Amino acid sequence: MTNLYPVRFDPQVKQRVWGGDALCRNYGKQECGEAAGESWEICGLQGDLSVVSNGFLAGNDISEITEVYMGDLVGEKIYEKFGIEFPLLIKILDAREMLSVQVHPDDTLARKRHSAYGKSELWYVLEAEPGAVIYSGFNRDITADEYLEAVDRKRLPSLMNRITPVAGDVFYLPAGTIHCIGGGVVVAEIQQASDITYRIYDWDRKSSEGHARELHNDLAVDALSFTQYNDPVTHHQVIPDVPEVIADNAHFHISLAGAEGVAIRDYSLTDSFVIIICTSGSLEIKYGDTEEKLKKGDTILIPAITDLITITGDRGSAFLEVYIP
Repeated sequence: MTNLYPVRFDPQVKQRVWGGDALCRNYGKQECGEAAGESWEICGLQGDLSVVSNGFLAGNDISEITEVYMGDLVGEKIYEKFGIEFPLLIKILDAREMLSVQVHPDDTLARKRHSAYGKSELWYVLEAEPGAVIYSGFNRDITADEYLEAVDRKRLPSLMNRITPVAGDVFYLPAGTIHCIGGGVVVAEIQQASDITYRIYDWDRKSSEGHARELHNDLAVDALSFTQYNDPVTHHQVIPDVPEVIADNAHFHISLAGAEGVAIRDYSLTDSFVIIICTSGSLEIKYGDTEEKLKKGDTILIPAITDLITITGDRGSAFLEVYIP
């Protein structure tokens, strides 16, 4: 069987009522349209399967190559658990306007209601305009009744942690965390492979036809964590060639590292695919005869069977390194 190599996929750009033009203007995504809110970089959800764009596997989708290469591609234990369903969804989001206030169910509730996985996620802020805002978690312990009253009186934001983000901020959002991205923010999002969202409040926004978007408050009540979220945001220093762990849980392990000059990364003991997301500058990934160049916002998947790769970066370059522990 032909050797695997670092795999790239065609981004899938999604139109959103709150989207803008940064995905095309700053990140080189194609076919953005008027309101490009999300670029799905790697996705294994049926109906939105990512398609390989490089090498001899080009044109095959992620389920097809997982079915062929199994543990060599994703890791033996990961394949045993998930089969050909890729367990993570990687996105770049451009919020030109406020997103809705929302929450995602955990695995237990999502399995019961939707026969699907829950959704814990992490945002890494790539850009943030002055005065932009992100809401993450409640700012004190509340009851379900207090929450419902705040929704009814349209004062829910007053109960949430309100943060002014800067590039490099990290927001970890375990399932059950109420959250919202404000306008003027671009983030890289790493999440469980789930597209289940309960929309709670949409800032009284209307569609072009004058209709309000559907809300899901009856479903959200059982999904929400009503306890205070004390660590809504962290910030990490980028150190060349020294990965710093920014998230480590059952769903994903994520590190941030600088890349100046040439670095060798050894993935031989990981037993997982590794996803590299360029967050600043540019990178060159080398493995055997394969060379791939990444700019800010680009993503590549390193197969689990890979041992040593070489990452070369210009001064100021950095990347996220994602795998399943």
